[in-house]
Order: sequence, then C-alpha cells, then structure tokens
Amino acid sequence: MRSHYCGLLNAQHVGQQVSLCGWINRRRDLGGLIFVDLRDREGLVQVFFDPDLTDMFAAAAELRNEFCVQIKGEVRARPDSQINKDMATGEVEIYASALTILNKAPALPLDFNQNNSEEQRLKYRYLDIRRPLMSDRLKFRAKVTSFVRNFMDSNGFLDIETPILTKATPEGARDYLVPSRTHKGQFFALPQSPQLFKQLLMMGGMDRYYQIVKCFRDEDLRADRQPEFTQIDIETSFMTAPQVMQVTEEMVVSMFKSMLDVDLGTLPQMTYLEAMRLYGSDKPDLRNPMQFVDVADLLKEVDFKVFSGPANDPKGRVVALKVPGAAEKVSRKDIDTYTAFVGIYGAKGLAWLKVNDVTQSLEGIQSPVAKFLTADIVSEILSRTSAQNGDLIFFGADRAKVVCEAMGALRLKIGEDLGITQPGWKPLWVIDFPMFEENDDGSFSAVHHPFTSPLDTAAFLATETGALELGSLLSNAYDMVLNGTELGGGSVRIHTPEVQAKVFQLLGISDEEAAEKFGFLLEALRYGAPPHAGLAFGLDRLVMLMTGATSIRDVMAFPKTATAACPLTDAPGFANPQQLADLGIAVVVKADAAH
Repeated sequence: MRSHYCGLLNAQHVGQQVSLCGWINRRRDLGGLIFVDLRDREGLVQVFFDPDLTDMFAAAAELRNEFCVQIKGEVRARPDSQINKDMATGEVEIYASALTILNKAPALPLDFNQNNSEEQRLKYRYLDIRRPLMSDRLKFRAKVTSFVRNFMDSNGFLDIETPILTKATPEGARDYLVPSRTHKGQFFALPQSPQLFKQLLMMGGMDRYYQIVKCFRDEDLRADRQPEFTQIDIETSFMTAPQVMQVTEEMVVSMFKSMLDVDLGTLPQMTYLEAMRLYGSDKPDLRNPMQFVDVADLLKEVDFKVFSGPANDPKGRVVALKVPGAAEKVSRKDIDTYTAFVGIYGAKGLAWLKVNDVTQSLEGIQSPVAKFLTADIVSEILSRTSAQNGDLIFFGADRAKVVCEAMGALRLKIGEDLGITQPGWKPLWVIDFPMFEENDDGSFSAVHHPFTSPLDTAAFLATETGALELGSLLSNAYDMVLNGTELGGGSVRIHTPEVQAKVFQLLGISDEEAAEKFGFLLEALRYGAPPHAGLAFGLDRLVMLMTGATSIRDVMAFPKTATAACPLTDAPGFANPQQLADLGIAVVVKADAAH
C-alpha cells in the first residue's frame, strides 16, 4: 500500500509517483482549494487536491483530523515563495491523483494542540503515541537498543534470555507473585533483576553475557520508577571492576557521540564517602557547583540545641550550604518555602545566614541564629565556605541521613530556582560504596545486593557482627551517574561459598533461610565458580535523559500510572471465581473495604 514514508520525501523525489499511508494531521480548505498535512511515523508532507478532479475533491472535503487514508500522487516542487522551512518536507508537496479513506475518526478524546492530563494520555495511549514528540521518543529508544546490541555483539557478549517465572529472593523491593495452578499454595515471583541467573551463566562458562530485559518491582513509584522497567543487563567473567567500567563507559560515551553528537569525555571517579560529604547524595548532579561544608566541630559548644545536639551526636551531622549571590535574590517568603520543602525530608527547620560584610564577622551577617554564635565561629564559617558579600548560607543539622536527604534536595531545588545548575552533561563514576547500611530497627541490609563482593576480602572475613565494623566495610561496587540520575550500577560478585555465607550471617540470614532461598546459588559456588562482575543500566532512565523527557513514562510505549494501574486496559482487574478456584486462592475482602 505504501511506497514511501511521508516525512522522508524531499526534492530528490520530484516527478515520482508515490503511494502514502497515514493520518490527516490538518486539513485546510482555502476557498475551493484543499490542502492536507499527511502524517506517519516519519513526519508530515503537504498534499494538494485539485478541484478539477471532482470525485476525489469531494472525498477530500470529508476529511477530518486523524482519518486514516491512502493517497497516491506525484511529488512536485513547491515554488520558492511557498517553501516551508519549518517542515523537513517543506520543499515538496504531493499532487493527489487518488484518495482512499481507510478509516474515519470521530472527535478525539485528546487534543493534540493542548496539554492533556496524564490519565487521558495513558487511557488513549494509542492516540498519544501518534504525536510526533512521543513517536520520536519511541523511535529514539529503538535506536538506543539497536546501538547497545551492536556494541555488545561486537565486543563478544552473548545475548542470553533468563526466566521470568522464578523464585522470590530479597533484593530490596517487594516481589510480584504469580500463583501456580499445578503447585497449589505456591508462588513464582517475577524477577526484580536477572541477578542470580546471570551469575549462574558465568558459572556455566558464558563469560560475556548481556540482555535487554524486563524487571519487576512492587514499590512506591515516582518519575523514574515503574512496576515493570527495562534493564541493559551485563555480566562478565575474569574481568576486574576497572575493566567492566571501561567497556561500559566506552559503550555509553560512544552512544552519546553517535546519537547526540555529545562528547562525554573520560568519566571522573568519586568515592561514595566523598559524594556524601560534598553533595549528600550518591548520585550527585555536578552541573550544580554548590557543595556542603561540614561545621559540626564549630558548633558543639553553642547554646542552641538545634546545632549542638547533632554536632555532638556520632550519628548526627551539621553542614553549611553557601548559595552565591542569593542574599538579595531570596526573600523571607522564599526561605519559608524552602523550610517547608526540607520538612518533606524530615528536617525540623532551616537556619540561615545572610552575608552583608565578610570583613565584619558577626557584625556583618544577618541571621535569626546570630545570637547563638560568636565572632570566631562566624569567621570560621565564612572562611570555610569561601563566602563573599551578598551570599546566603543555609544550615542543615539533624541525623546524618536526614541532613543528606533534606539538604541534598534543597541544593538541587535552589540550583534550578536560581539558575545555578548549568545546562549540559556531567557524568561520573561513584565507587567504593559501603557493603551494608543500617535500618531504622538497627538491623542491616545490603547497599547494592547481598551478592556484592567486599573490597577487601580478608578484612571482611575477619569481621565480627557489630555496627562499627559493618559500617566500615566497603564493597567493590560502582555506579555510573549522569546529571544527578543513576544510569546504572554494578559490582564485582561474590564467587566463593565462604564469603557469601559470611554476608548472609552479617545480614542476619540464618543457614536454614539461606539454604531455602539461595541453596541453588550456594551449591553452584562450590563447583569452580569463576570471579565475575557486571553492571545493569536502566534503559528507561537513559532514554529519558537523552530525549529530555521528565519522566520514564514518556519514553515507554504503555506505562503504568503513579498508582501502578493501566487506564488503557483497566489493569489490574479481578479474576473470575473459577480462575481463583483453579489456583486454590480465596480473596478476602475486609469489612471496611466492602463499602
């Protein structure tokens, strides 16, 4: 039916007869002359209907937006005065000789020229995808996956599929469970990642594996999370962490150069501790130059418990964040807004200091907490932050986790609000993560996952259970970060039974629980498992950043809403009683939920 795509026609096609298929993007009736813009996935082209061809002209008069049509005709050059420089096909138009209306369309539930709610866009996603912006993003995504496959294939990696129906394993989020009909009362789990299977592939001798794979996590959603998402999954044997980082960095740098003509250069490296010290985040946005300055040692003796309490608490932190030239730009109302903002992250308040004259120390500042400070303390704060006249300094004082999260978020918000964050691309590697982090109940969990190798294996094996020792252990892990977003994370994996058993011990996983959940992995480690390492990129996040989208939902064909529902298909839905009976499942509705 189609000989050419609309958006690919140009002056080289002048004189050719073409057959085009697509949708009416716009119809213009200019007093006896009818023009339409015909659209397909590659773009638009203008079509002219001659009133002398009466039957076809009458049919063209019936055309409305989003009618699906086939148009045959001749490609003609537009006169110089009528060339449309805003269209890729603006040098040509189609002189129509035949029109077939393949399907009509009623008034649309979406307005292509105005903003529609996300609920509307997802309910009528098949219409939303017709928009050039959405179409271009999905085409770009396809090019990214093609680039990845070509790069990995050319570097000796094998594309190997892993199971979707598998066993539930603790990897940091709730599993989606699938009941088994043949094993009533038992459940499969959808994989949060192919982690264990790709390690088993290494043990099977498939020393370079990759897969573009669906992963599933039943977790609270936000702009860069979905219940089902796509990973570029990579695993290698007999390669060190630097070697894995080198090949994956080459892939990403080459991708940006090839697809965006952007040179990311050589990615700098920063330790986790340095990232948290300077930015309060393990995925710092380096486009924003503002950094934290620790000042707890200066405030231990002040008569202000908001400062002195955290300053004397081993788990507390007090930082200063200097905002250059903001003293006059940020009003008291703005400060109140920022105070409420950090409250979202658990901060109890937001102290501040405006610098009027750095040479006057205490007399040269304006601050509601000035009465608690001495001239020496103020002088040292101004010196450490390299403050200048007209700067504004915010303080975060609380438990270290709260300070990092609240002040880290404030840093990003102020950077955007005041134009401090610069455009462009700032990638880096964050390395040397802690192996474990402490939970609110005092227990510990793995920072990456419980199969991550320690940086110093001998020291790790000598470690006894205890908060101090656990907190000091580093893992051989690495994350690639771009503009404040984690593109991918990976690590050297554990490849010996004794190290893996030690991790389970420190995480409070009993031998019985380890055998029940990971028995197959522990068994496989006994049979000559090779040293192996890998990394997984978030494909959706990568495409989101590269296309300038603000949510991964805008680079996925059929995403879920923020409540993990699908307005298009009305999923999830109720199962019929017979299906539930076959599975041996009964649905119990609570009394208050029945109303």
